[in-house]
Amino acid sequence: MTELTTRESESIREAEAFKSAYELWKESEGLPTIRGLSVANCYDVELTPWKSRGGSGIFVNLEGTGGFNDTYIAEIPPKGSLNPIKHIYDELVFILRGQGATTVWIDESRKQTFEWRERSYFAIPPNAWYQHHNLSGTDPARYVAMTAAPRVIDTFKDLEFVFDNPFVFKNRFTGEDGYFQETEYVPRRTWATNFVFDVLARTPQPAGVSNEGRGGGTVATVFTMINGTVKSHSQAWPVGTHSKFHRHGPGIHVLLLRGQGYSLMRPDDGPNQRVDWQPGTMFVPPEGWWHAHYSTGHEPPLFLAIGWGSDKPKPGGKQYVYKSVKLGGDQYEFEDEDPSIHREWEAEIARNGVQCLMGSVHPYCTQKD
Repeated sequence: MTELTTRESESIREAEAFKSAYELWKESEGLPTIRGLSVANCYDVELTPWKSRGGSGIFVNLEGTGGFNDTYIAEIPPKGSLNPIKHIYDELVFILRGQGATTVWIDESRKQTFEWRERSYFAIPPNAWYQHHNLSGTDPARYVAMTAAPRVIDTFKDLEFVFDNPFVFKNRFTGEDGYFQETEYVPRRTWATNFVFDVLARTPQPAGVSNEGRGGGTVATVFTMINGTVKSHSQAWPVGTHSKFHRHGPGIHVLLLRGQGYSLMRPDDGPNQRVDWQPGTMFVPPEGWWHAHYSTGHEPPLFLAIGWGSDKPKPGGKQYVYKSVKLGGDQYEFEDEDPSIHREWEAEIARNGVQCLMGSVHPYCTQKD
């Protein structure tokens, strides 16, 4: 083995000791970080007192984000309020439990406050001041928030620029009334709104099995948040079914709100990795990894996918296209799957007393009509 020169050794030590501006900022906030492929349950993760924000929290940097974005989980004590804050990056908030209100403003003399409850979902505009309040006198309120903090902080490497910047994004938010009210909702359409009172109520109920779209009878609502700059979606599908394998960009945080099951994820040249889920589980498929979602319980699964990943172009500047890989797309049809994947899932749901409903759409299903 060739011995390293002194300069090479010093370079390696410097590289091993390096911490990004984002990681240094997190350290200064005094919170731990959850890493790995998933969070087992966001509802019961232990939190740490958060001195700068008030309340308590924890950072979440899952492998699939690729440094593109992050999440954190925070809690507001009964009758409490977090400290006011602003930052130039976007933030999307989903309420895990509790009831409360948020005050948002650009001009101190023109504040607006909107109320939320468990399962509400909303977008904080960049560089707007905001403050969260817990309206309950007995129970804490807990939320999960996805942000663009990693790439913004690592790009500018200046916390004053990120957190104390006077610039107003006039095309995004200037303090106008009604910004945090639900717009008119049309089922099964892309919905441009900055506030969703109840994600479960605004997700279509799966009606039956089909081979369209993601397959298995999946239905979804696409949310276009913050005046059309960030897309996310909720998705549900019937008991006894599963989706097709597909892929997209990094950082889409899949948060399970209902149901039991698992997801399989794999890179092009690697084996499947399994993530088991229940309400409160959160995971992030890495950029370009194939993944599919499998229901194994007795309740139709439903998740909220929070993130920018579908908007990030593929190498070469192309978008992800959800048609068959045989046609140059980013989705496998059921006939292109390894037959053993479906058979193993069939065996598992049978042990759970769940009937497979995929016989009419899946060529490898044993439950034919």
